[in-house]
Order: sequence, then structure tokens, then C-alpha cells
Amino acid sequence: MDIKSIKNKVPAKLFDILQKEIAELRPAQAKAVGKGLLDGKNLLVCTPTASGKTLIAELAALDSIIEKKRKAIYIVPLKALASEKYKDFKKRYEGIANVALSIGDLDSSAEWLGRYDLLILTVEKMDSMLRRHVPWINEVSTVIIDEIHLMNDPSRGPTLEILITILKQVLKKAQIIGLSATIGNPEELAEWLKADLVIDDWRPVKLHKGVYLDGEIEFEQ
Repeated sequence: MDIKSIKNKVPAKLFDILQKEIAELRPAQAKAVGKGLLDGKNLLVCTPTASGKTLIAELAALDSIIEKKRKAIYIVPLKALASEKYKDFKKRYEGIANVALSIGDLDSSAEWLGRYDLLILTVEKMDSMLRRHVPWINEVSTVIIDEIHLMNDPSRGPTLEILITILKQVLKKAQIIGLSATIGNPEELAEWLKADLVIDDWRPVKLHKGVYLDGEIEFEQ
């Protein structure tokens, strides 16, 4: 799908940035747009690594920020991933969205985040702020949960599941975008999220399987 096909569906400021970097939408991105990504629909996106999941989240977040004048939160499981997303988003969207990062261990309300549009947070940080009833939470209209398959992780899964449950109750009208590279029960999770499922197996580099033995790899034919 040519990037120009969404020109009239996204804010002009956002399109001007994207067209400088992207010529065509990847298959999962095109499917997400077709399933209502830009219409506020909840989506669960299950596609391989590097297939374009992050841009799907960015489209929803920036559309919300620019068009609706609302906030978007991007929740990740790891501090390193949060820092990476913060650097990428801040560089790309400087001038059209104020991007903030909050991953500290200090249990605080972080009221200062209310001055920002796109908030990059770890699961634990978002959980802490919800428990402290941050005043800006009702300004959020888009929630992105990266690596959502970690709900199955014995140590971190329960916190993530409770966090999503609370967010669904507090932000009843917010758009929820779940991103996952691998998940065993996508239909079940999509139903729980009340989301449409986007599944695609396209990847930028073909995946080869083989067996390594004594310094040599024998690939499957």
C-alpha cells in the first residue's frame, strides 16, 4: 500500500514527516489501517520482529495527539526499550508532539508528565502512577502495550494483566493497541481486549531454519 493512500486519513503534519521516510506501508500496517486503526478501533497486532508494528502504534498515537488534542501512553516491559523508543519518537516528532520518558524506580505521582503528549512508560511505572491517581490520566485516549505477550510471563505477567484491566476500566473510551511478535492464543487475547486481530507473517529478512554442528549449519530445504 502506497503511503499516499493514507494522506487524507492522517494529520497533514504527520504525513509530511512519514512521507520523507516511508514510500509504502508494510503488510501488517496496511491491514491495521483497513481494520480501523485510524478510526479509534482496538487492535491486537501479532507479526514478526521488524515487520512494522511500532509504526502502527505511532499512527494511532500521533493521530490522537494532533487531531483530538489528547495524550497517548506507550507502555513497554523494559527500561532499555523505553529509552530506545523515547529517542526515536523525540527525534522523529520534534515540533508536533512533546515526548516524555518516565522509567525511574521512585514511587511518585509524576504530575509533571501532564505537560506532555506522548508518554513512554514501563509497566511498573504506569502501575505505580495509576495507584497514585495521576490527574492527567483522563486525558489519555490511546494506550499502546508493547510486548503484550509477556502477560504469560510468570513474574511480570500478573502486573501487566492487572494494569491493562485497570486501564480498561479507567479509560473506557480509549483506543488500545497491543503489539506482539509471538503469542500462542491471539484470538483469546483479542477477545479479552475487545480488539480486532491483525496477523501477518511478512518479515523484512527471510527466516531460515537449520542445525548447527561442528562449525557447520545444515539448513532445511
